[in-house]
Amino acid sequence: MSRARLDGQLDISPKTLHKWVADYKKDAKHSFVGSGNLKPEDREKRELQKRIRDLEEENAILKKAMSIFAKNQK
Repeated sequence: MSRARLDGQLDISPKTLHKWVADYKKDAKHSFVGSGNLKPEDREKRELQKRIRDLEEENAILKKAMSIFAKNQK
């Protein structure tokens, strides 16, 4: 399919399509971020945020356990 025909079908400007193609050729793996693909720094940020949530949850569980054990020792 020609780019001109694709421009019309997608209802986008030729300039936009050209940029998308250039981005894809430059770095196919990280193109079209937001459609399931994340930039490496965004992926790392998401992983770190998940790690923080997990650690906070573990911390809360340990605090509750300490409270229970402290009550049982009295």
